[in-house]
Amino acid sequence: MTDTPVLPRIRPEIAALPPYRQGRPADSTGFKLSSNENPFDPLPGVIDAVRGAVTLNRYPDATAGRLRAALGARYGVDPDQVLIGAGSVSLLAGFLQAAAGPGDEVIYAWRSFEAYPSLTLVAGGTSVQVPNRPDGGHDLQAMAAAITERTRCILVCSPNNPTGPIVTSAEFGEFLAQVPSDVLVLLDEAYAEFVTDDEAVDGIAERVFDAHPNVVVLRTFSKAYGLAALRVGYAIGHSRVLDGARATQMPLSVTEQAEEAALASLAHEDEMAERVRTLIDRRDRLAAQLRDTGWDIPVSHGNFVWLPTTDPSVAAAFDAAGIVVRPFPEGVRISVGEEESIARVVEVVGTLA
Repeated sequence: MTDTPVLPRIRPEIAALPPYRQGRPADSTGFKLSSNENPFDPLPGVIDAVRGAVTLNRYPDATAGRLRAALGARYGVDPDQVLIGAGSVSLLAGFLQAAAGPGDEVIYAWRSFEAYPSLTLVAGGTSVQVPNRPDGGHDLQAMAAAITERTRCILVCSPNNPTGPIVTSAEFGEFLAQVPSDVLVLLDEAYAEFVTDDEAVDGIAERVFDAHPNVVVLRTFSKAYGLAALRVGYAIGHSRVLDGARATQMPLSVTEQAEEAALASLAHEDEMAERVRTLIDRRDRLAAQLRDTGWDIPVSHGNFVWLPTTDPSVAAAFDAAGIVVRPFPEGVRISVGEEESIARVVEVVGTLA
């Protein structure tokens, strides 16, 4: 006789899957530079818009119709070509569940966004990880070579999180020419607003989904717009391709407050662009100063920089200095935060030389 309860069976691969690890808060004298959050307060009008959305006893619009219409007008696409989700990661999950099941393969560069392996596994698919180039960018030729009859989805992250390099428009075009038209390509552009390279692919401006209906472009309000806490992102592509994620995503996951905040943010694009320019300036100054200390820092077009290292003492040094960063086996990602954080980061890195 035992008091130990009999628990439900869980898929063994899920039981072995580590939960998502969120960056912990910094103390009052430190800086949280682990989650690529925007250090600025919400844009003008956002707080009032959220406060005005107080219909808590009714469900939100399941389609986020007003936000789809606003984004459709902004980008010159039909609202049915826009899908709203609780952050771009929830949209990734929906598309993967729609496209990849047991026995199917999902190709992506590695290292890239840390959610890709777990989202693929939960969907039932098999990850095919293609190593990055030495500069931290995608090796698209190797990714194309990895396509098999089992490939159902390919994830392309530009700029690549956590290393920072972009995929150029020419590279992406050459890559798509090698991808079968029945393979879904998700172009993850969560950090698109921080890109300053004119050669970078811009999936929406180039309307890649017109010539290649198997391509879906993903964006988010979490980074440049500073709405990380409200969880709202969007996908743009062929309406029938979006239907797959419409069928699999969690219903009613985008709150009225999130939709109102996103709409209010779109009304203040100039202020958003000015804040982004400030963060780009901080990013580039930080990267330059880190290179001056002897580190080989990749060119980043996100709101973060990458320290390529396998030495665990690097992350420990930041922790001891009260700076929360995101360590990975291959390196340490440092988000661009408050102006005052730059000197502190450089000081810590200087002690590691």
